[in-house]
Amino acid sequence: MLRQPTATLLNHLLRQNSWAFPRLVRFSGKTARFHIAPFSFAFTVLPDGFLTNADSETSADANCIIAPSLLPRLALQDETAQREIRTEGDAALLAEIFFLFRNLRWDAAEDLSRVTGDVAAERIVQSVQTSREHLHQGALNLLQAAGEYWTEEHPLLTKPRDLADFAAQVDTLRDDIARMEQRVRNLAGN
Repeated sequence: MLRQPTATLLNHLLRQNSWAFPRLVRFSGKTARFHIAPFSFAFTVLPDGFLTNADSETSADANCIIAPSLLPRLALQDETAQREIRTEGDAALLAEIFFLFRNLRWDAAEDLSRVTGDVAAERIVQSVQTSREHLHQGALNLLQAAGEYWTEEHPLLTKPRDLADFAAQVDTLRDDIARMEQRVRNLAGN
């Protein structure tokens, strides 16, 4: 039940990003399987670059095992999360999948315009983007203010500069003690 709408949505996204078809055509006939507990689904690349669902018996050329906890980080394009995906099989196909994941863009205004018209769709999308930017900037400002409060007003955190200074002082003390121990040994040996 989940697989068919997923392939349909991916093909819709590919249509909006027609530059991706030539990239996928190179992998015609190859199948990639994704395991995201408790789901598992697979897609086969067709000769025209579109995707079709592959059944559970189809042998996969590439496998991606994604922990459900990585999904929010992947949605935010977190590069470290992408490195935590377990993969096996066709490295070139996997590299292309990850490239497409990072670069395919949904044209929400185009889809929304079918319901609301072009002008309204553009205004809705711009409004959502502006709201998202305001939320992002507000969250960033809040984090910066909290960081400043916890390092300046009510020291709960150590500033990186102070931590680096402390580490340098510890290194200097360690070296001084080592030299002192060597002098004591030299004196004791005489």
